Amino acid sequence: MGLLTYLKSLFILQLLMGFVFVVSGLIINFIQLCTCVLWPFNKQLYRRINCRLSYSLWSQLVMLLEWWSGTDCTLYTDQATVDSFGKEHAIIILNHNYEIDFLCGWTMCERYGILGSSKVLAKHELLKVPLIGWTWYFLEIVFCKRRWEEDRDTVFKGLDALKDYPEFMWFLLYCEGTRFTEKKHEISMQVAESKGLPRLKYHLLPRTKGFTTTLQCLKGTVSAVYDVTLNFKDQQTPTLLGIVQGKKYKADLKIKRFPVEEIPEDEKECASWLHKLYQEKDALQEHYHKEGSFPGPTIIPPRRLWTLLNFLFWATLLLSPLINFAYGVAVSGSPLLIIGFLLFLIGASIAIRRLIGVTEVNKTGSSYGNPEAKKQN
Repeated sequence: MGLLTYLKSLFILQLLMGFVFVVSGLIINFIQLCTCVLWPFNKQLYRRINCRLSYSLWSQLVMLLEWWSGTDCTLYTDQATVDSFGKEHAIIILNHNYEIDFLCGWTMCERYGILGSSKVLAKHELLKVPLIGWTWYFLEIVFCKRRWEEDRDTVFKGLDALKDYPEFMWFLLYCEGTRFTEKKHEISMQVAESKGLPRLKYHLLPRTKGFTTTLQCLKGTVSAVYDVTLNFKDQQTPTLLGIVQGKKYKADLKIKRFPVEEIPEDEKECASWLHKLYQEKDALQEHYHKEGSFPGPTIIPPRRLWTLLNFLFWATLLLSPLINFAYGVAVSGSPLLIIGFLLFLIGASIAIRRLIGVTEVNKTGSSYGNPEAKKQN
């Protein structure tokens, strides 16, 4: 084991990075709360400030992927598609198979300068999650309960409010609605057969309502839909905990751009278009499993230093007083202070582990295919 690998495996360093993320996030959330006074007077200034504040938080996670774990991200697409990145409003359709698929999407956003303004159609439960949900609230993220009768007005109002957004944004959609598991896949394919749709091998049946609604509401604002199919070399199963521990992965993303003019406006035809797209995505995954790569040319966008510099800024600001305080506790000889500080460290490690748990496939809390859970909802 090399020295760098050994250092990355040290729990104390992982805990310190978690401390920086949590405390800086709370500071950022407080500043975001203060910016609310700008909304009645200058809504666009409020939005621009919050884009940069959210970037300061989310880029710390991107830093973990790019600089701490050294994960590589290769794009399978053409140069013309890449040239449009960060220069237009777009909807991103990404498969939902991995715990860090959102992080790979954020990495793509960061490398083309739109991480702070990226959007998502998020489940309502995430609004209660500290840092993540709170930051999204200030970013005007659209939250839904996955019950259309209750979500209709909220979704239409939230999407309509984004039409005049001052920064180019990518609106990320997981059309499958939940992460892929074998149990969910079996249930999903039963639904596909009942509807006379072809079976999918690597995806769940897409839920079309979110896509058709988003496209309808953002018509005239969004100029393209990017289909992104993600997989990892050597059948890796990456996790956020693995990223924190410094494990390196190799991500491949197949990207295809569709101008909105090519997508049917009629809701039923648009839904059929989405089903066909997922059949094509399934064929791409089949190709990847056989060949170990996607078809087409490859482009590797360079990492940017901004994520690393941002993290070093927060680390310098927050770790110096923490280390001084810890030293003071250690030399004080006070059992009460030492025990209190140890309890603080234990509490902090539990809190960070719970945040990581939000991304875990087996802890997503989805009621997909669970009739009892749906009744309780």
